[in-house]
Amino acid sequence: MRIEREIATNTAPAGRWSLVVPLKPLARAKSRLTPATGAVLRPRLALAFARDTVAAALSCPSVRDVVVVTDDTEAGAALAALGARIVPDEPDLGLNAALAHGERAVRTDRPGAALAALNADLPALRPGELARVLHYSAAFPRAFVTDAAGTGTTFLSAAPGVELRPDFGISSRARHLDSGAVEISLPGIDSVRQDVDTGDDLRAALALGVGPHTAGHRTVEALRGTGFQPSAPPSADR
Repeated sequence: MRIEREIATNTAPAGRWSLVVPLKPLARAKSRLTPATGAVLRPRLALAFARDTVAAALSCPSVRDVVVVTDDTEAGAALAALGARIVPDEPDLGLNAALAHGERAVRTDRPGAALAALNADLPALRPGELARVLHYSAAFPRAFVTDAAGTGTTFLSAAPGVELRPDFGISSRARHLDSGAVEISLPGIDSVRQDVDTGDDLRAALALGVGPHTAGHRTVEALRGTGFQPSAPPSADR
């Protein structure tokens, strides 16, 4: 396998993937949504987003397991009930440290694992679209998906034996490109791109069709009260 600054390819298939999903304590999560949703609803929505993200990921045939890095007891219990493995955020040093910690947790058990970091705020995520991204990623040592805004990152993969080297945050697309990761430009993967940080992001996710936890009765009613009109979640490819 060739891995440095060129666009390299893997010679061995990645097999099924382990996904690492970082999640802040709910009280601090999705703070930029507060103007659109209110302070009371915001933590509930953050958990709903994470539940839909994890449920969709675990439904993807290319995914072996999902490791959630979080110190939030409530979120950990809810996501463990879906089948995720919960790893405490022992570094407590921010997003990228949490992802590196999750990477170590996966590869301590399975040193040859193919793994990927995935945002926890992808409530419209479709398993089929995620499978396409993972299949494409298997050809490269590291690859990433740019967010819908075009500047951030929602997904970053590392092939077996390759360090993840996450550099998420503001303008992370440029940093991941500079690090040698390949940008995934597949059409038809909008659900993998559409993270939710603002009210406009939430409108876009709802237009795609969100999962059942985000579209649950209380959440839907609250969103209608703020003028949002969610689409029904798609019946296929979830």
